[in-house]
Order: sequence, then C-alpha cells, then structure tokens
Amino acid sequence: MTLVPLLASTEEVLPDAVTFIVIGLGAFLLPLIARRIKLPAVVLEILYGLLIGPSVLGVIAEGTASQGFILVLAEIGLLLLMFIAGFEINFSRLEREGSGPIVSGLLYFAIAAGVAWVGFGLIGINDTNERLFMTLLVSAASIGIIVSTLRSTNRTATGQGQLTIVVGVIAEFLAATGIVVFAVWVEHGVSFRLLGVPAFVLIVVAFLLVMRRVAWWYPERAERLFAVHDPDELGIRFSLALLFVFVGVALATGVDPILGAFLAGALFAYVFRNTGQLKTRLSGFAFGFFVPIFFISVGVRFPLDALRDTDVLFLALGVIVVAILAKIVPSPTLMWRGLGLRDSLGSGALLAGQLSVIIALAEVGVQIGVLSEGLGASAILLVGVTAVLAPVVFRILSPPLASPIDATPESDSPVESIS
Repeated sequence: MTLVPLLASTEEVLPDAVTFIVIGLGAFLLPLIARRIKLPAVVLEILYGLLIGPSVLGVIAEGTASQGFILVLAEIGLLLLMFIAGFEINFSRLEREGSGPIVSGLLYFAIAAGVAWVGFGLIGINDTNERLFMTLLVSAASIGIIVSTLRSTNRTATGQGQLTIVVGVIAEFLAATGIVVFAVWVEHGVSFRLLGVPAFVLIVVAFLLVMRRVAWWYPERAERLFAVHDPDELGIRFSLALLFVFVGVALATGVDPILGAFLAGALFAYVFRNTGQLKTRLSGFAFGFFVPIFFISVGVRFPLDALRDTDVLFLALGVIVVAILAKIVPSPTLMWRGLGLRDSLGSGALLAGQLSVIIALAEVGVQIGVLSEGLGASAILLVGVTAVLAPVVFRILSPPLASPIDATPESDSPVESIS
C-alpha cells in the first residue's frame, strides 16, 4: 500500500487544520472561561458551537468532512454521557428509600404529560396524533443536561441530585419508548415490530442475571476491573464493551440507542456498587473531551435561519412555553421526597432542559407524517433555548456546593453481595 492513497482517503474523513485547532482549544478553554464568569460550561460550549458553525462564522461548514467528523465524535460523547448517567445512580440509596423515588418519577411524568396535552390544545395543536406526539416529545428529559449540570454544581450524590436523575431517567425512557412504539404503530399498525421494546427488556434482564452470577462465581476476576494500576485497563475496556453491546442490541431491536447506553451504565452500577477509581477514570475520559464536543455540536447544528420565519418563531415560542411549564408545574411534588421548594423548582427547571435527542425524535415524527415541518423546527428551537437556560436557572435556584458530597461506601468490595 502506498502512502498517497492512504492520505487521500484520510482527507475525505478528517477535518481541516482549522477545525482541529478550534475544537481542541474550545474543549480546553471554555470550562476555564465559564468558571471565571460563573456560567455553566455547557452553555458556553453550545454558544461556541453556534459561533463556529455554519450559521455564523462558518468555520465548520454544512455538509463538509469537518462537520461529519464532529458529529461522529459528538455521538460517541452522547453515548458516553448516557452511560455515565446510568453509572451515577446510587442503587444502594434507592433500595434504602424504597419505591418512593420511582413513584415520584412516575407521578412527575404523568403530570408533565397532562400539562403538555392541555397546553398544546390551548396553542392550537388539535390534531390527535400530532398533539399526542408533541406531548410525549416535551415530556422527555435530557439526562445529558441533568448529569453535566449536577456534576458542575457538586450535587450529583445529594438527595436532590439522585432524585432528579431518577425522575429524568423515567421521563426519558417512557417518552422515548412511547414515541418509538407510536411511530411503529402509525407506520405498520399492530405488527411484530412492536415486540422490539419487550425483546430489548428481556435481553437486558438476561445480561443482568449473567453478570450477577459471574460476579458471584469469580469475585477475584471482577475485582480486577477496579484495579487502579492495571496496565490493560480492563475496567475501561469492559465498560466500553458493555456500552457498545447494549447500543448494538438497542439498534437491532428498534430501541433508541441512548437508552441502551444508559441501561448499560445502570446495569454496571447495579451489579458493582462501589466502583472506586473506575468511575473517576471513566468520567475523566468522557468529560475531558468527548462530552464537550457533543455540546459544541449542538450549537453547530442549531438552525439560526429558522428564527427568520415569523410563523415558525411564534409556533416555537408557544411550544417552548408549554414545554417549560410541563416541567415546572409538577416540580413541587418533589417536596414529598424531602426537597425544599427552591430545590424542587430548580430540579424542575433542570428537567426542562433538552438536547439533540429531542431533535432526533422530532425528525421521526416529521418522517412518518405526524408532525409538520414547522413543529419539527420548533423542536430544534426548543433545544437551543432550554439547553442554555436550564443550567443557568438551576444554578440560581440551587447554587453549587462547596465540595462534592460523596456517598459512603457500603462495603470494601465493589461486587454486590448476593445471597
């Protein structure tokens, strides 16, 4: 093989030199600037993406290798973010608290969906399929926004942080699953395609049982996953392998891959309760580079031109108001779990934040003919506005803590005690 063909093929997939430079500098410098001006880093990353994207400076132009390269890295960042979101769940705490957080999450989702249904009727969205799809769409939550903001405020391990994650997971799972099932029903009616979701659940349960048994039979091998000085980094390798397998299974069964990524992390956290330095190393790997690029890509893809269409703009404003109210109205129910009113409203504001998952789900609605192009554009504007506002409002209502609150280890071994 000669060097010239290799370079030619590389130029087709790699970005130009300027893109490498602006992305590298942005991922490093933006958190430092954000800390100095007391803004969430995610806000600056989205705005930075908008600045260098095709709508403003055009450093990353539409349809170029640079944009494709950024989007690939961004997808990896999103999947890692979802995996770590599952990893962050403290199952020992949830078991001590019983079914309360789950019930709170289900109640929150039901009220949010009810508010959204009524709100969309008031702004003139009366077609049943369109109204139902939009209700499910805005009832979802963004685990990406939630986890990133909680980490930046040192609130992940607090009661508020854990409860917000649980509520967000339930909202994202129910909304995304509902949209997938609804889309299959609209396109194919009652068919075998509807069995994809239960098939995925069965596969997840099977993985859980196998992992629990292997961890019980071979504890010394499981311990190696959490070794601090393992030259082969088996813990990182196993985590990424589990992530990719679950994403693949999700794609094969027609389930949203981000749910597969989240459940992979949650499964790991459920079987291995005390992961030691592994969580820290994984977080450094993800949040040090891939996750910031994901948030930058949200800004790169923001359709600023859509704001010039007055009809789309007014429709989008109505959708944004309904979506925010749908998350704020049920937030006082979190006081039932011991949060104060201020923190409850803060969690509601954070749950109102949306990311590109909503754009992808809205595109599904447009493709199957349920949503109009205007509502599809409204969903994009919803993401742009709430992704910036939600972290800011949360930090106002629930200011950053002085230092992280770490959960107390339940035992010396990371492997769950199985009777």
